[in-house]
Amino acid sequence: MLSIENLHSHYGLGHIIQGISLNVAPGEVVGVFGRNGVGKTTLLKNIAGWVKPTSGAIRVGGADLKGREPDEINRAGVAIVPEERRIFPGLTVQENLELGLLALKGPKPASKLDPVLERFPRLAERARQPATTLSGGEQQMLAMARIMVAEPKVALIDEPSEGLAPMIVAEIFAIVRQMRDKGCATVLVEQNIHEALAICDRFVAIERGQIVLSGDPKVDSDRQKLLDKLAV
Repeated sequence: MLSIENLHSHYGLGHIIQGISLNVAPGEVVGVFGRNGVGKTTLLKNIAGWVKPTSGAIRVGGADLKGREPDEINRAGVAIVPEERRIFPGLTVQENLELGLLALKGPKPASKLDPVLERFPRLAERARQPATTLSGGEQQMLAMARIMVAEPKVALIDEPSEGLAPMIVAEIFAIVRQMRDKGCATVLVEQNIHEALAICDRFVAIERGQIVLSGDPKVDSDRQKLLDKLAV
């Protein structure tokens, strides 16, 4: 579903992504791990169109999306939950959710929100409230719910558990599993390594903008290599 080939990306003179290639199949969660500043978030921003790649290819369902505008990429089936959530502060909870409908092709009736609001009863209770009145955990739920509304082919999720209580973290990862079970190809960047590995089908580790390790989290030797690499 998602294919990245020899991707390079710069910030000014800084060569941040240095030849990354990665494939993610439908219904697969691939964890991307590494220390701060190695290019994990930049990789997601390249896929989403927030940063323009220097060279390489980014394909979703066979269509090359490299260099396209973020709204085009979103309509092609790519949704992102960025670090720090990026909730729209001037909108209500429901209006934030309705933004997810923009990625859908064809009619966009409000009834399409119903299954998501059933999944997130706390958001349903607060639908008419300003999104900024939600707690940090509820705002993360709103960010996750917004991409579920979009029914993406590819989900890019950046540090979803950061600063949240364990109960909320467990719920966030349950949502990732639910999306995977519906066939979504997911790229998960996460510092909570042990929790993330429990839901990942594969993982890669990045250093200096390059993939230096890949493996299967269910294989003990692969898992230990990752933990040793990150000194966890």
